Amino acid sequence: MEPIRQGDSEDLFEAVVSQDSVMRWLATGRADSRSAAETMCDDHVAHWARHGYGDFAVRDAATHAFLGRVGLRNRLQHGVDLGFALHPRAQGRGIAGEAGRACLDLAFRSLSLPAVFAFVLPGNAASIAVLRRLGAQPDGTVQSSGLHCLRYRFDPAATAAAEPVVDDGCRDLQLIHALGPGSPDDKAALRDAKPGPFGVNEFGLVWADKQHTLTAVAEGRPVASAGWLLRDMAFDGSPRRTAGLGGVLVHPAHRDQGIARTVISVAVEHARAAGAETVILFCRPDLVPLYTRLGWSQLSVPITFHQPDSARTLQ
Repeated sequence: MEPIRQGDSEDLFEAVVSQDSVMRWLATGRADSRSAAETMCDDHVAHWARHGYGDFAVRDAATHAFLGRVGLRNRLQHGVDLGFALHPRAQGRGIAGEAGRACLDLAFRSLSLPAVFAFVLPGNAASIAVLRRLGAQPDGTVQSSGLHCLRYRFDPAATAAAEPVVDDGCRDLQLIHALGPGSPDDKAALRDAKPGPFGVNEFGLVWADKQHTLTAVAEGRPVASAGWLLRDMAFDGSPRRTAGLGGVLVHPAHRDQGIARTVISVAVEHARAAGAETVILFCRPDLVPLYTRLGWSQLSVPITFHQPDSARTLQ
């Protein structure tokens, strides 16, 4: 297994997109063109760039032949889901189960995601059997890609007893979720002795302690972190459960490696699992392009904060 690359589109077409027996269970419901495979490949590559995890190309260990794709997809409406699509010659050999186990290993052991879902058409008995063998539990129904699907859910406890099998680009990085604002020593090490690294001190606000902290660890040392808390806010007069994300730090020696995107993506999933409908953050102006690439939108309306002595409104 290796992350899907731009050059995999032809293999993806031959193994998946051109196969009626595979595509009948996916969103389009039928075999499609090479251009569709290219678009699909572009989507997979963009997902990796945005989240730091995604779909893997599954290849035969002996021949390196492309067998299909299996991976984790972060969906705005539904959370992170496990999906797989294998060439007919690769089906019935336990490959989907083995690759799916590796993805769950990545999701829970390395990324500390709160949950993983799977969406499957009611008649897809083979995929349902794989999901059940992997420990998925029925979790109602949902509309996914315009189709009425059965939803299944994986929880960390369901895979805790399984042997780790993942071998991927995230294997040297482990994310740890903990309650509370995190270790002061870890924060000091990540700040690299720089005061006010977030560029928000100028607002003169009193910031509440984070209720949750996500710490990325490599070689036994913290290399990045993020924290968040949950609050009830009003947007244009409508109440909405909101997570405030903050304390996003990456050690200088580990920057420009895509660690921040993964920490932020997983933190948002934890907030979503706790009921957050919206996530907000403050950052330095020079970091706005980074968050824009990660799918965040810049607010252009006044925001009112409740402070210990009074309310403060920022434009």
